[in-house]
Parts: sequence; structure tokens; C-alpha cells
Amino acid sequence: MRVLLKKRVLLVLLLGLITILFLKSDWLAAMMYPVHFKDDIRASASNYGVEPHLVAAIIRSETNYRTGQESRKGALGLMQVMPDTADWVIQKAGFTEVTEDMLKHRADVSIEVGAWYLKSLYKQFDHNKIAAIAAYNAGPGNVRKWLDSGLWDGTIDSVKEIPFGETRHYVQRVIYYYNKYKDLYPSF
Repeated sequence: MRVLLKKRVLLVLLLGLITILFLKSDWLAAMMYPVHFKDDIRASASNYGVEPHLVAAIIRSETNYRTGQESRKGALGLMQVMPDTADWVIQKAGFTEVTEDMLKHRADVSIEVGAWYLKSLYKQFDHNKIAAIAAYNAGPGNVRKWLDSGLWDGTIDSVKEIPFGETRHYVQRVIYYYNKYKDLYPSF
């Protein structure tokens, strides 16, 4: 009986040690929250004045850094931009020779288009990061209606008031990854 008790105590201590290492380990956290395409993210974020941590958080939330993705609704690429939105961005930004296939399969193209669009949303919502994230998911028209009608005030504290459940969870997820990336990669 005592041998069994000692084994249980040792097991509990070992699990406690592993938990402490897991929670306090930056290298383990970096393995769990990697950032791929760092150079492309940095370049596009710098080009358009958006935070690279936020671009990385959106990519993580949208596709977990997998290229070639297409959503059920038709959004394409790493940053899951809808084709109509991509066409609008390409026209407004003056990008040349960008195809849907490039948007879907090339990380650099998807990040460039997505970062430009994010900058546009920042401008539309007076640099309100939370509203821009919500608009990235639900569309700027929906977010504008919510803000104008008082359904939502555009703050992180009132995210639970966002009428679309998908958008509510999306904003929470992006902010979680954004904060995690800022902690893990402060000099991104």
C-alpha cells in the first residue's frame, strides 16, 4: 500500500513539475505559437502601418499558416480574403498581376492584400483595432451598422454584445493570439 502511495505522490509531483515547465517555458510556448512567413508579415505590416503581431494573429486564426486554403464561403489564402474584396483591394492599391490562384497559394500575395485591407479597415473605423478585427470577419457594413445603432460600442470589453456569434468568437481568438504573439515575440 505504501509503495502505491509513494508512486502516486511521485506521479503528482512529476505532473506538477511538467505543468510548471509548460506554463513558464518560453521555448515551449514559441513551439506552440509559431509564426511562419515572418519576413513577409514584417514587410507588409511595415508597408501599410499595421502591427505585425496583429497580421500574424489574423493568419493564425484564419488558416493557422496553411497556404492554399479556401473557406466554405469562398475566402482565399492565408488571410482568407473574399475574392470581391481582393479585387477591390487590388484595384485601390494598384497591385498588378495578382490572380485568385496567387492569392490562394502564395503567402506573400495573401499577406500583402490582407495587410492592405486591414489598413483600410483601420482607417474606416478611426484606428479602432477591435472594430477593424470585427470588420475583417463580418464586413465593414455590418460593423458600421452595429456601431451606429448602438448594438456594440467597438470595445474589447463589450465583445459579448457583437450580434454575430462567429464574429464575437473571432475577435476574442484574434486578440488572444495577438497578445500571445506580443508576449512571445516582442521585437517582431
